[in-house]
Amino acid sequence: MPTNKNTSYRVHVQDTTEAEVASVNIENGAMTRTDNALYMGHNNENVIVYPQTGATNLGWARYDDTEYDSNYKLTLVQDAEVVLSNNGGNVVRSHSSINFYDSSTQKVLGVNENDVYIFTVAFKASAANANQTFLEYNLEGSGQISRVAGTIAYPKGNDAEHVENIMMQYYTDATFVANGVQLKVNSVGGDSLIWDVIYFIQRTQNAG
Repeated sequence: MPTNKNTSYRVHVQDTTEAEVASVNIENGAMTRTDNALYMGHNNENVIVYPQTGATNLGWARYDDTEYDSNYKLTLVQDAEVVLSNNGGNVVRSHSSINFYDSSTQKVLGVNENDVYIFTVAFKASAANANQTFLEYNLEGSGQISRVAGTIAYPKGNDAEHVENIMMQYYTDATFVANGVQLKVNSVGGDSLIWDVIYFIQRTQNAG
């Protein structure tokens, strides 16, 4: 008579938080579960085994520029469009798998085609001739992304510090995912100064 073997085993997986996953001692083969993902210890790191994209569904990342501050400001020369510089000197993420910006290329990144993101840019700015100077900004890339744009005035007057907070919402097409985009700024009517730049990028829909 053949011997039947039960090959199905019930394994209890420890429920925990993302913060605890990031701080625990990693044991190869040990599994933990959070509201976002299922992890397994492998080669001295916690690898996401579900969802199978290898990353959590949603999340955010903050990138702080540490080059230009109140003591050393970025000068925007009149009518010379440039990338809004951010060296990503300080980065905070909701999860270690998240990366929405490449500081070496200064490009904002997308994960999947048809993902949806909210991109918030915070910075301080001033202009010596505030009455006739204003800032124009836009995301530069392929398709309709260039329509994510706007204009900022200096209502406080000459050389006054203005605290700005721009929020942009967009979706990613195939070329966005392949090439990324850059945030461009242009000082019109006169020179401007910018400092304390922060990029905060939140993924609100995972099309993958």
